[in-house]
Amino acid sequence: MASDAIPMFAENTYPLDARGIAKRFRHAAIFGALSALQPGETMRFCNDHDPLPLLQQLKNHFGENIQFEYLARNPGEIVIDFHIVP
Repeated sequence: MASDAIPMFAENTYPLDARGIAKRFRHAAIFGALSALQPGETMRFCNDHDPLPLLQQLKNHFGENIQFEYLARNPGEIVIDFHIVP
């Protein structure tokens, strides 16, 4: 991701770059990170592909307690903010 693209750090926003996590651990790491967030906090997720199956799993698990917003949806550069709803 280009350094002038999307800032990784913002108030109450915590980055998780899945590209550096072994594939067999990714979903567990993402679920664990999201479970650790407090209402009003955000996880800024970076990945090299669009995680559509994961998004459905997150919706099923967290229900209305989570919202997500794509910040970048380009080939090889996916950035999604996951918001924990207060």
